[in-house]
Amino acid sequence: MGDIETLAWGYGLLEGPRVDAEDRLYFADVPNGGVYCRTPDGAITTVIPKRRGVGGIALHADGGLVVSGRDISHVRDGESRQLAKFDALGTNDLFVDAAGRVVVGTLKSNPFDMEGERTPGDCWRIDAPGETVLLYGGIGLTNGIGFSPDGTVIYHADTTANAIVAHDVAADGTCGNRRNLVQRPGFQPDGLAVDEAGVVWVAEFGGGCVSGWTADGSEAGRVVVPAKQITSVCFGGADRRDLYVVTADNSEDKARLGTIFRTRVDVPGVAVPMARI
Repeated sequence: MGDIETLAWGYGLLEGPRVDAEDRLYFADVPNGGVYCRTPDGAITTVIPKRRGVGGIALHADGGLVVSGRDISHVRDGESRQLAKFDALGTNDLFVDAAGRVVVGTLKSNPFDMEGERTPGDCWRIDAPGETVLLYGGIGLTNGIGFSPDGTVIYHADTTANAIVAHDVAADGTCGNRRNLVQRPGFQPDGLAVDEAGVVWVAEFGGGCVSGWTADGSEAGRVVVPAKQITSVCFGGADRRDLYVVTADNSEDKARLGTIFRTRVDVPGVAVPMARI
């Protein structure tokens, strides 16, 4: 692991990091609104103004971004096209499968109110605008979603269950053999990303680190970050060995609030497909 760089700060709760082929980092500020783009020279511009609750971002093959929130929309050049809307408070993290379909988790309870009983959310696949398939339910607080390198396992962070849930993905896209990749007291998994060795790297909210978990549930390592509220991670760079980490705080300087960090890792991240719906 390399040293931790601090790239940008001064935001609220950051989410949805995604890097494109030109090494531009896209990210969202959930409470304050807006989706932003950081170029390799450090310049930051607003790509989608004001939109709040964006927990997941995907690049679209036709340009623009697919973003979560109260619905799932494809936004390009200021024009928004709704892909799906669910019977839920909103949506959070999302990912794209090898066929370019969007997989997303729904929120049926307030993600910022952890007290009392919660209504579990579901995981859906969007095959085309308005065409959705329920993959599975029972996710208390939906967060990071990702696939194993060969696409045969889907991983899903359930923060209130203190677990990363795994399902096998059949050739027809159905999901089964539900189990926990990892579950432990105090573990609050948030966003995640998978590397080419199949290790699931997950942001530990409240844990001050990004931890890595092998396919058999063993801890593969951890990246300590100078923040407590680690919210999400993604890979970038020409060799996909840059690990970007976004947060809702900064323990080196509390006034910096939500911060973007970057470090170098040994194993590249899995290439993330583009949305094609």
